[in-house]
Amino acid sequence: MRKRYKVTFLPQNVVQEVEEGTTILAAEQMAGLEPDAPCGGKGDCGKCRVEITEGIHTGVVLACQTPVDCDMRVNTLSQEKIQKILTEGQTREVAVDPGVGSPDQEFYTVAFDIGTTTIVGYLLDGRSGREKAVTSMMNPQHQFGADVISRANYVLEHDGNEMKRVVRNALDQLVGRLCTQTGIDRERILQIAVVGNTCMHHLFMGISPQSLVLAPYVPAVREGMILKAADYGITIAEEGRILMFPNIAGFVGGDTVGCMLAVAMDQLDEITLMIDIGTNGELVMGNKDRLVTTSTAAGPAFEGAKIECGMRGSKGAISHLSVLGEELKFEIVDGGRAVGICGSGLIDVLAFMIRTGFIDNYGGLAEEEDLEDPIAVRNAWRLQERDGKPVFILVPEEESESGSAIYLSQKDIREVQLAKGAIAAGITLMAEHLGIRIEEIRRVYLAGAFGNYMDSENACEIGLIPYCLKERIMPIGNAAGEGSKLAVMNVGEFAYACRLAEKAEFIELASEATFQDVFVDELEFARAVER
Repeated sequence: MRKRYKVTFLPQNVVQEVEEGTTILAAEQMAGLEPDAPCGGKGDCGKCRVEITEGIHTGVVLACQTPVDCDMRVNTLSQEKIQKILTEGQTREVAVDPGVGSPDQEFYTVAFDIGTTTIVGYLLDGRSGREKAVTSMMNPQHQFGADVISRANYVLEHDGNEMKRVVRNALDQLVGRLCTQTGIDRERILQIAVVGNTCMHHLFMGISPQSLVLAPYVPAVREGMILKAADYGITIAEEGRILMFPNIAGFVGGDTVGCMLAVAMDQLDEITLMIDIGTNGELVMGNKDRLVTTSTAAGPAFEGAKIECGMRGSKGAISHLSVLGEELKFEIVDGGRAVGICGSGLIDVLAFMIRTGFIDNYGGLAEEEDLEDPIAVRNAWRLQERDGKPVFILVPEEESESGSAIYLSQKDIREVQLAKGAIAAGITLMAEHLGIRIEEIRRVYLAGAFGNYMDSENACEIGLIPYCLKERIMPIGNAAGEGSKLAVMNVGEFAYACRLAEKAEFIELASEATFQDVFVDELEFARAVER
C-alpha cells in the first residue's frame, strides 16, 4: 500500500492528503484550487510553477512534473484568476416569448456562455426579458488544459467524469450567485440556454470528445436539444429545461451560432466577416445569400499559453503599448508592476516592432547595427540574449513584479506568426469560396473578449486581419452570450439558431488543396516590407 502525505498549499492555507507519487498539480486539483495548466500537465508551458518551501527538496518546480514524496508546504505563487471577463455584446430587439411560464406568474430564465476560458451567466426576467443580474467565473476546466485539444485528450487519457462534473458544478454555482444577487428562489428559474464551442458542448453533455480529435473531426451531436436541467446537475424549477445550442462542425460550435444569431447574419445585405478569437479562432463570412464558416488553431498564443512570458488578461498583464516621444509606455491591467504580457499587448508590441524595424517580414529579430528608425535606435538596448537566444526586452528585471525580465523571444514571434497566419489564410480561402475579393467585405465584426480589447489597427498591421479592412472593423463584445439571451427569452429564436447552424457551410481548411501555400504566404509580416 502506498504511503500518504499531506501537502499544505499557501497562501490559501489548504491541506490535501494524497498518495505518494501524485503530482503537485493533481494535488492542487484535488484541493479545489483550480491551478493554471494550459498544456494539460505535459510540462510544456511552464505556467504551473510553484515553490516547495518545506520538503526533501525545495525550490521552484513545475507542479505537473513534480511528484509528492513527503509531507510538504507549497507556495502556489498566488496564481491569479482572470480579472476582466467580457459580459456585454451587440444584440437585437426581439419579442419576449420564452415558451415557458405564464404572464401572470413571476419567473426567470438564465443564459449561459461556456467559453474555453470563462463562463458567463445572465439572469433575465421571464416576462419582460430584462436583464436582472450577470455573473462570471473562470472555466474550472482550465486546470486540465488551456485549449480544447488538451482537454479532449485529457478526457480520453483519464476519467472524463471530472471534466463533466466541474463544468456542471460551475453552472449550478453561477445560478446560485445570480439568485443571491437578486434574492430570488432557484425554483422560479424555468429555462436555461447554453452556448459553447463543440468541445465545451460535449464535455458538459458528458459525450466523449474522441470524434473531435480524430479525422474527420466531426461532432458526435450536431442538432440543438431541449434537456431536463435536473439531469445535468443544475438545480432550478422541477421541470426546468435547458436549450442546448446546435453545433456546426468539430471546431465551430454553439458559441459561433450564438454570434450569428445576435447579428442575424443571414439577413445582412452586405458581405460581412465575423471573427471570434478565443483559444480557437472561428470565422463566418457572407450575407443573406450565402454563409460559409471555418475554424483555425489560433487562440493559445493570444491567450499566453505558448508565450514564454505570456499570461491571460489578468492583474499585472501588459495589455497595450504606446510610444511617447522615443519611450515605450506599457498599460498594465489593474496598474502596478508587470507580471507578463497578454494577447492584446502582444499585438501592440509586434506592430511596434514592425513599424520600427525590430523584426523583418519573415519575423526575424534585427541586429542592433541594422536599426535605422530613431525610436528603434533609442531602444536598441532591448535586443538582448537569454539562455543564448535573442529576445526583445519589454520590462527589465528591476522593474517587473517578479524580479525576472519580461520579454518576447524569437519563438514567441513564431507562435504569433502561426496563429495570425492561420486566421489570415482562413479569411482568404473563405473569400475564394464565396467568389469575392477581400476588398468586397464591407464590415468586420470582432466577437469575444480578445477582439474587444485588442487594437484593431495593430491587428491589421501584423496581418491578423487584411489591412484594407482596418476602417471597417467593429467590436461586438460577447455576441455568443447575447445569442444565448435571445434564445432563452424567445423560443422562436432558438429554432432560428438551429436553422442558422444548418444553413452555414463549413470549410475544412486542412482539406483545401491551396491551404498550405496560402498559410505559408500569410506567415510573413507584409507591412514590414511596405515600410
